[in-house]
Amino acid sequence: MAMNRLDLNLLHVFDTIFREGSLTRAARALHLTQPAVSHSLSRLRDHFNDPLFTRQGNQMVPTPLARRFAETMRPGLTQIQSAVNQFHAFDPARQHKTFSLGLRDILESTFLPQLMKNLTSYPEIEVVSQRIARREMETQLASGKLDFAVDVLLPVSNQTSHELLRKDQLVVIAGEHHPGIENGLTMEQYLAARHVLVSSRTEGPGIEDFELSRQGVHRRIALRCQHYYAACRVAENTDLLVTMPETYARMIEQQAKVRVLPLPTDMPALNVHLYWHTAYEKEPSLLWFREQLHRVASNRPDRP
Repeated sequence: MAMNRLDLNLLHVFDTIFREGSLTRAARALHLTQPAVSHSLSRLRDHFNDPLFTRQGNQMVPTPLARRFAETMRPGLTQIQSAVNQFHAFDPARQHKTFSLGLRDILESTFLPQLMKNLTSYPEIEVVSQRIARREMETQLASGKLDFAVDVLLPVSNQTSHELLRKDQLVVIAGEHHPGIENGLTMEQYLAARHVLVSSRTEGPGIEDFELSRQGVHRRIALRCQHYYAACRVAENTDLLVTMPETYARMIEQQAKVRVLPLPTDMPALNVHLYWHTAYEKEPSLLWFREQLHRVASNRPDRP
């Protein structure tokens, strides 16, 4: 297994197969033919005297040796890629690039429409939005499967950088003809009403409930659901209230028969942060895309 007998280009092929879990997708990502990727994998198998990947259905599953090798090899490969990339400018108008972005559903609705509008001038740019578990975010960023994630402030290691992207206020959505709130919503009315709590969890309080409990008050939850859009449709057709971020509430207000009302008590703003792995932060293409995300967050138009 002497190093001078191993083509370093094969390491990039190995890493791509490992990340994509498919020879077809790896070939597409590498801009190679599938036979070329298969040939490279065959050379790697001979070098390591191990199959490295076994086919299970449509997935190429790494062997134990491949998993160990990936864990030890990837940091070095990342450093080499970053060192090379920082000397090459990125031209989004001419170069094809796929950016992977971790977004939760409400952030997809508020970020993607404007982002894709801004990227109209760059037909070679592709964006993949995906929802990932928060506990997996750092691993996905470190592996390169994810370029950026956008989420609330989370505890992360010093290998993950983050910065404030946007501040959002909590507001209340009510049906257009909700009785008794023509002149605004008082705290007494808010607490007397029934509410929709939006959460991916099946139990436990929402962020607004933590703040209310600090004030010594509680609200009545009539419905717990997973998505704000569904919650707003419920509010549109009932007397239930929904407490939610203002940016998305304003979008819903344009599409449904609802009113957006100020929350009748002070609550901290929701700080939305942008996350990325420190190893990639000087790569020109990622610096460019990071700027695009900031333009969306600040409602600035793109400048080709």
